[in-house]
Amino acid sequence: MNARVLARTGRSRARRAANGSAAEGAARAGLTARGVIYLLVGVLALQIAFGDGRRQADRSGALAELSDRPFGAVLLWALGAGLVGMALWRLSEALFGAVGKDGHTARKRLAAAARCVFYAFVAYSVLAFAADPGGHGGGSGDQQSRDVTARVMEVPAGRWLVAAAGAAVVVAGVVIGVQALRRSYRKKLKPGELDPRARRLVDVTGVGGGVARGAVFAAAGAFAVRAAVDYRPDQAKGLDDTLRSFADTPLGPWLLACVAAGLVLFGVFSFALARWRRV
Repeated sequence: MNARVLARTGRSRARRAANGSAAEGAARAGLTARGVIYLLVGVLALQIAFGDGRRQADRSGALAELSDRPFGAVLLWALGAGLVGMALWRLSEALFGAVGKDGHTARKRLAAAARCVFYAFVAYSVLAFAADPGGHGGGSGDQQSRDVTARVMEVPAGRWLVAAAGAAVVVAGVVIGVQALRRSYRKKLKPGELDPRARRLVDVTGVGGGVARGAVFAAAGAFAVRAAVDYRPDQAKGLDDTLRSFADTPLGPWLLACVAAGLVLFGVFSFALARWRRV
């Protein structure tokens, strides 16, 4: 009996710690770090749209841009630490549940676990770049996407796995865009803390940024599906190549500029969430 009580008390304390100020600080640091990356990627994509494509519009390009700034090394380490905070926050949601009436459901916890793994990988890549900027973080995102696709296609049923993963990313992109248009993010904001001006800022950046982010996800997934169908791993695209593909449409660089501006908006939206999101 005492052992069960102690175990229950331990779980209760762990849950309170996960929902306490430390977890909140980690979440807000992570959202800020995510905002920095999207802001830089959007700016780089805007430069590509207007004829300056010296750097790739992806995470490696954003990190290289940041490293060239004053105190760049410090900023890179801070960014990596913020992303570690994001991964830990998602881990706490997977273990103890998230805010909201359905935050303790298995679906929400599984999604949080997937986000934890993703942000842990992103944090590792940022910290690896900070430790060795000359190593370029293991190569461009485009080349990494092609290499991973090629390796997966070599295993039994590899084409089906790539196609399924690509289709899942397409669906995720559509869901992201639809949720942004429906302003689903409002349910996660602190009630009563946003004045009308702040609410307009959140809506403009949340809708515009979410739609642009969803479009990029959907396009990247579609390229993966096409690579699987044609059995050509070189058709898989990372973030940079996916963004550049928008310029190859009939709307040309203007569509890329619109998507890039949307990614900038999503960066600002992430900053707004760091300030007003319920954690």
